[in-house]
Amino acid sequence: MSQVTLQATTSRAQGTRNSRRLRIAGSIPAVVYGNGVTPLPVAVNAKEFRTAVSGDQGLNTLIALEADGASYTVLAREIQRHPVRGTVAHIDFQVVDPDRPVEATVPLHMIGDAVEVRHADWEIDQQMFSFALRTRPALIPTHIDVDISALTPGSAIHVKDVVLPAGVEAAGDPNANVVNTRAGRAAKTAERA
Repeated sequence: MSQVTLQATTSRAQGTRNSRRLRIAGSIPAVVYGNGVTPLPVAVNAKEFRTAVSGDQGLNTLIALEADGASYTVLAREIQRHPVRGTVAHIDFQVVDPDRPVEATVPLHMIGDAVEVRHADWEIDQQMFSFALRTRPALIPTHIDVDISALTPGSAIHVKDVVLPAGVEAAGDPNANVVNTRAGRAAKTAERA
């Protein structure tokens, strides 16, 4: 995964009124925090931030944040949005070590065709739409594929059954359901008859 460089300024005044002025001027107030770093209030250009996180990695993009001569390797962790407009109102950047594992959440993509489930008039019930994982920042995948083609009526795929790339491990409950199967309307009608 490549790093995206983002410029930040540390000379922002704090407070609600000053943050509002920053947003009107096209900047987003933010804070940089992490292990060995005292919380540092910064401001980043809104358009540059949108460009930085608009790639395949999304919010898991590794960012080289340059602020007044210092450079921090960060991930955008907490993003607050305006309740009506949906624009980014504040960002929390977490400083990460490229050689140490971090937790990230990536989307799940269902692939394959559960032929046996479909022929039995059963349905696929997706329980998880994102997947919590633990890996080094450079190894965070854009998404996780879950193959449902081996599912049969009454079976399920659990977190421990999901095939993950090398160097990536699941961070959640290994027995949590990712995908279930359930009787469809036609199967339920046939059982009652």
